[in-house]
Amino acid sequence: MSQENVEIVRANIEAYNRGEWEAVIKDAPPDFEFDLSRALGPEHGVYRRDQMQQFWSEYSASWLSHRIEPHEFIQVGEHVVVPWTLHAVGRDGIEVEARVTWTFTIRDGAVQRVCMYQERSEALEAAGLSE
Repeated sequence: MSQENVEIVRANIEAYNRGEWEAVIKDAPPDFEFDLSRALGPEHGVYRRDQMQQFWSEYSASWLSHRIEPHEFIQVGEHVVVPWTLHAVGRDGIEVEARVTWTFTIRDGAVQRVCMYQERSEALEAAGLSE
């Protein structure tokens, strides 16, 4: 099951990088949650499945381009912890790189919840591990 969960997360990240927003949440349950409560920017908050299309539309409007570069996939029970770097170019041409760690919770073969953490150690602790 662990490799299957990693492949689900990998496919979600690849869909994100292609800009295929619907593919990212197509199998998500109605109570899907995208938790950016630890974010430092204007996206701060918790979003439900029915809010994701609007969120992605507004988020994408801020960037000329953006992609995620995952560094590793750490399987912890029903969670996959992914430290990554966001590479983005703003509408004014300024390049941005941001490193964060996300925890994907997989249930019944679908992403149930995604939660962003500023620090890898926080994400691992939330998933039940420590560094």
